[in-house]
Amino acid sequence: MASNEVVMSAAGLKAAQDELEYLKTVRRKELAEEIKEARSHGDLSENSEYDEAKNTQGLVENRISELEQMLKNVKVIDESELNMDSIAVGMHVTIQEKGASAEEYDVVGRTEADPLNGKISDESPVGSALLGKGVGDAAEVLLPNGRTVTYKIVKIERSK
Repeated sequence: MASNEVVMSAAGLKAAQDELEYLKTVRRKELAEEIKEARSHGDLSENSEYDEAKNTQGLVENRISELEQMLKNVKVIDESELNMDSIAVGMHVTIQEKGASAEEYDVVGRTEADPLNGKISDESPVGSALLGKGVGDAAEVLLPNGRTVTYKIVKIERSK
């Protein structure tokens, strides 16, 4: 995989496209109005509303550039072509550490990662350790805190 290639699901692609469209068509106009309103308040050197709107505008423009670059390099996972015998991006997995409750995750590309909602990146310590493993296999994971855990792969399915 090329280093600038961005792997994501069809849903992730749609979400990125929707965010880009919103930022370009709605948010830019809102910020232009906020800047115009702040300018009308007089001296710009001591106008915190103006400074805040300009800073926000910079952040929005950076995000637009980031999304445009990402979308140029996107590789959408064709879930119908996934081999259900081993874990890859686009899979829903159930794993279990010995003596603990089973945990379920969707393995996603880095741009879709949301660990609090059960979406782990293929580049994260757990995600990368799971890649290529099958049901019944063990995956050793070196966690950022230096602790090593072993997960048993309990189940592999298409992402929900």
